[in-house]
Amino acid sequence: MGSVAKKAFGCGVIVVLAVVLVISMVGWVLSALHTPNPLRPRIAVPDDVPPAGAVEVPHIDVNAPGRTSEKLAFWAEPLSKQIDVSPAAIQAYGNAELIAQQSWPDCHLRWNTLAGIAQVETRHGTYTGKLFEGASIGPDGVVSPPIFGIKLDGSPGFANIPDTDGGLIDGDTEHDRAVGPFQFIPESWKRYGRDANGDGFNDPHQIDDAALSAANLLCTNGGDLSTPEGWAKAVYAYNQSDKYLADVRDAAAAYAVNQPAY
Repeated sequence: MGSVAKKAFGCGVIVVLAVVLVISMVGWVLSALHTPNPLRPRIAVPDDVPPAGAVEVPHIDVNAPGRTSEKLAFWAEPLSKQIDVSPAAIQAYGNAELIAQQSWPDCHLRWNTLAGIAQVETRHGTYTGKLFEGASIGPDGVVSPPIFGIKLDGSPGFANIPDTDGGLIDGDTEHDRAVGPFQFIPESWKRYGRDANGDGFNDPHQIDDAALSAANLLCTNGGDLSTPEGWAKAVYAYNQSDKYLADVRDAAAAYAVNQPAY
């Protein structure tokens, strides 16, 4: 997961931690599409690591059957208007934070860190890498059209990763690709993929599953994300790049003060 080929943490395996071209020559197009409201003054965000936590997620029963993220709609909808992120995405991040509190109680992951990563990776499941073909999150939480990164065939700047999943996850039987709103490659998805929408299937294109799986990766690799060392280690596990860390931090910090990340 990330924008360039890097050395992954855990198991000593070289993997690509994502490849969708979110920081590319078409970045200016994204900026043009998301112009800040001139009538709303922007708050300068601090460069603290870890970034401050955003508004608290209300308690819901994440152990209930079915898609528990839907129980957070009342919380996510007004917040969506403030930070310009779809309610479905915010619900998924909040749901993942609550599950992480149970599954990894010492992690202290906040939902806006997940939102910061999703902003950098795919603009919360909306950026496909194609200028004239965006994506969106459907009523079932599945991103459509599905988002696939470029073929990892050893092109300049990217690793050469022969197919590891028979094309099952990424649709490519020759080389691996990063997939979904959080841009997992098949090897990482096998290791960290989790089911968060209660259908019994780990789907990297489903926003609830992808957000919880990203939480799994961050908490497994970072330890205590309330500390500067833990938070940085977790984000570097996604992409070992200082610029990537700064971009995620700035986005998360913007959401902490209830404003868009752009």
